[in-house]
Amino acid sequence: MSLITLKNVEVNVGGPYSLIEQADLAVEAGERVCIVGRNGTGKSTLLKVLAGEVEPEEGEVRPQPGLRIAKLTQEVPQGTEGSVYDVVAGALGHLGDLLAEFHRLSQNLATAEDAEALGRVQARLDEENGWDVSSRVSEVVTRLGLPEDADFATLSGGMKRRVLLGRALVQGPDLLLLDEPTNHLDIDNIIWLQDFLKGFGGALVFVTHDRSFLRALATRIVEIDRGGITSWPGDYDNYLRRREERLNAEAQEQARFDKKLAEEEAWIRQGIKARRKRNMGRVRQLQEMRKERAQRREQQGSVRMEASRAEKTGKRVVEAEGVSFAYDGQPIVRDFSTIIGRGDRIGIVGPNGSGKTTLIRLLLGELEPQQGTVETGANLQVAYFDQQRALLDEGATAADNVTDGGEHVTVNGNRRHVIGYLQDFLFTPDRARAPITRLSGGERNRLLLARLFATDSNVLVMDEPTNDLDIETLELLEDLVANYEGTVLIVSHDRAFLDNVVTSLFVMQGDGRVDEFIGGYSEYLERRPKEEAAPAKAKKDSGAKAAKPQPAPESTEDRKRLSNWERKELAELPDRIDELETRVNTLTERLADPAVYQDPAVDPKALNDELSAAREELEAAYRRWEELEAG
Repeated sequence: MSLITLKNVEVNVGGPYSLIEQADLAVEAGERVCIVGRNGTGKSTLLKVLAGEVEPEEGEVRPQPGLRIAKLTQEVPQGTEGSVYDVVAGALGHLGDLLAEFHRLSQNLATAEDAEALGRVQARLDEENGWDVSSRVSEVVTRLGLPEDADFATLSGGMKRRVLLGRALVQGPDLLLLDEPTNHLDIDNIIWLQDFLKGFGGALVFVTHDRSFLRALATRIVEIDRGGITSWPGDYDNYLRRREERLNAEAQEQARFDKKLAEEEAWIRQGIKARRKRNMGRVRQLQEMRKERAQRREQQGSVRMEASRAEKTGKRVVEAEGVSFAYDGQPIVRDFSTIIGRGDRIGIVGPNGSGKTTLIRLLLGELEPQQGTVETGANLQVAYFDQQRALLDEGATAADNVTDGGEHVTVNGNRRHVIGYLQDFLFTPDRARAPITRLSGGERNRLLLARLFATDSNVLVMDEPTNDLDIETLELLEDLVANYEGTVLIVSHDRAFLDNVVTSLFVMQGDGRVDEFIGGYSEYLERRPKEEAAPAKAKKDSGAKAAKPQPAPESTEDRKRLSNWERKELAELPDRIDELETRVNTLTERLADPAVYQDPAVDPKALNDELSAAREELEAAYRRWEELEAG
């Protein structure tokens, strides 16, 4: 029996079409359902319908009798205050308030009056069987590793999300609803949440644009598209494949329908003969076809992005030597050296508060290092995507935010009217002229991208660009960044985005330590234990080249363990690794060049296969070097 069933549900929030139209959905016990769809299609609204927060205009919502539902929203609810214990227990209503009061009093017994008050609360809990609930609160606090006496207001964004998850779990839900649970979490917290939810015993319905999180959790995909709800059993990759097949079939069917309609329209225009009595059935059929065509809901278009390019920088964009910086004696960056070259795409990762934005400011010369030097190359023109959206003027329209009050933008020499330009970013003329206070989080991010890409640049800095973007827009942004001709610095907690875009990582390890790693985040995770065990690497000599391993001095015992052939192999491996890295970088640059795909004499697939083989050979060389080093 289903935990909750939606039957012929319709939700309209204004506009020509219903947001959700004649929709059916059933959620079974134990399954993990991910709701996907473009921004604005109604994903959060569907969660609200399941939670009972929104009543549909038509249809039925049938929860199983006694069903317990808990919901984790995107934002911290207003008025959430007190200790962590207070916030978690507060989800239990009257008993939760009593438990929170008992907890506060027991932690702060100072006078006889305090002891009397504690006794009164304890007596009420005895009367109302509150101790069973108390053990549930303690279990959740312990299980999630929450600092129960900490002030909620002082916590990091990631820890606040964890506390709110505890608030939801303490209700013992049969159905847990999560709306963008990974937003504003760092990667470690996302992985923790992902592993935790795998062990959750109830049913889970969640909305996310984090593809790695989605792939790890979902057992079924539910898509909202043009008001309709479609269920796709299986994992995300199966959904993508079958959805593409469905859209192709739909396009073919619509083409056949439109051809038939055009033929009937030509027939009706032939004159009065078409409206004789014997043909009235055909006339009525044409009228029905016209009505059906008018009611067709076209699929939302795709964002079209193009970055405005400035003159190229020099080969070296940034050179940092021995850079250190601290706040109030707390090291943020310590003795960090690197060279960033033209065309490098560098991801900056680390826990929230570890100093990722500070590192960017140091590298761009916006912040003076307390020790060491930073030299920036000539002719740098930086375009900056700010996760706080501080660059947007709240009092202006979307169009004015892009042009600073003008009517035209110029992108790569092409002058365009701002309304037409914003349509590439899925803004209708009405939304383009609307104050940005009316825009959703996803629309604001698209607006910031539109502003960013209308600015001539050769260095692109993006601080959490993926928040609130739907998956289709994310994939288009990936393509643009991957083909950007300048240098890119990206702060992101989206593992799939990092894997698909960056060529190397700066990893904030804490206590001022910043490690460099060549490759994407998944490769970093696979090799992290080896990297930590390996000897310290020499400083990178270019932004796209890894440090070459240096064999440690051999002791007499080491020489006895290795054969003559193995010692010779160990001595030759650093040069071999250097050669392979050069080959990988050369192939990567070729595949990033759009001209390769326009040259009929070049086979991009063969180049890609060659790159994969070179990477595998490089990994094998690293493994062999480590084996020989270990003796």
